[in-house]
Amino acid sequence: MVDHDKLRDPNAEYTMRDLSAETMDITNSRGGVRDAEITDVQTTMVDGNYPWILVRVYTDAGVVGTGESYWGGGDTAIIERMKPFIVGENPLDIDRLYEHLVQKMSGEGSISGKVISAISGIEIALHDAAGKLLDVPAYQLVGGKYRDEVRVYCDLHTENEADPQACAAEAERVVENFGYDAIKFDLDVPSGHEKDRANRHLRNPEIDHKVDIVEATTEAVGDKADVAFDCHWSFTGGSAKRLAEALEEYDVWWLEDPVPPENHDVQEEVTKSTTTPIAVGENVYRKHGQRTLLEPQAVDIVAPDLPRVGGMRETRKIADLADMYYIPVAMHNVSSPIGTMASAHVGAAIPNSLALEYHSYELGWWEDLVEEDNLIEEGRMEIPEEPGLGLTLNLDAVGEHMVEGETLFDEA
Repeated sequence: MVDHDKLRDPNAEYTMRDLSAETMDITNSRGGVRDAEITDVQTTMVDGNYPWILVRVYTDAGVVGTGESYWGGGDTAIIERMKPFIVGENPLDIDRLYEHLVQKMSGEGSISGKVISAISGIEIALHDAAGKLLDVPAYQLVGGKYRDEVRVYCDLHTENEADPQACAAEAERVVENFGYDAIKFDLDVPSGHEKDRANRHLRNPEIDHKVDIVEATTEAVGDKADVAFDCHWSFTGGSAKRLAEALEEYDVWWLEDPVPPENHDVQEEVTKSTTTPIAVGENVYRKHGQRTLLEPQAVDIVAPDLPRVGGMRETRKIADLADMYYIPVAMHNVSSPIGTMASAHVGAAIPNSLALEYHSYELGWWEDLVEEDNLIEEGRMEIPEEPGLGLTLNLDAVGEHMVEGETLFDEA
């Protein structure tokens, strides 16, 4: 294992953007627990329906904050790399520490990608720790409360996702049995009419098949639930326009990510070509990236993924920018209870929150990772009034479900 404390940091030799407390000459005592210092940062990866990366920030006040970075490989090593930059820092200085990490990692790729999702995990843990130190819930740290609970939409799947009637049956089942009034299905499913998977072009029979799925599911639930459809950035601009136009007569809540995320000019063309609402944002990092979607109004709904695009404060800033253009926020989310609750706290604190995604309804132990229960009831997530995120990690359950070869982080 690399000793990151001894790893050479060439940026530090010339950068003017080192924002450490020492460099910024932050020396005044704040009193009591407000003078806490970070002592360690640890991670553990859980083998859920995604490989979730849980992050813990430890302090000399005995308070531990828990966060989550976006799933997958790479983040744990990056977090270990960044640990020396924040050990000894005050965990209450969330915004400065976020910018400090962005700047310290600027030569290693902190504009987007895994560096930002790793920083996001630390940033969420800092909110949890700060809330506990100050004895306030995390939503209070990002502006206060607009609502006591956030609306949750459930991402649905079936054994045969290409079968419109199977999708319709699952939509009815989840709406009736679990009380959700908002759901989503994948629309980038095989139709049997594809000729070439690489060229992103949709043939007319493929569009007809997708229309069949939309018609079946929206008619199955009627006005009992809103239904969105995810395309996973799969199609050309022209194909996306044709698909969106074909769906205009149906009650589509939104069509998500119809084109690849890199070219926002194409995204703007697609959005402005149709009355079908278009949602985009999970692949666009930080407020700077989202700005090029929001300023030209290239989306009808913005969908940042909080543990991926920058964390709680950055998502709040994205929401504020969106609100300038009267654009609602529907947060993408495939997280464990930790990342989901962090998103819910921000959803409670912004005026333009539309809904928050839940992606683990088929995983029987999702809620077991924390000691609290009934986190989602009747399609709503109530915001805890306990300090921080308001969740207590169940280390026994985390240990039981770790990925192979992982080690469990320390107790508080």
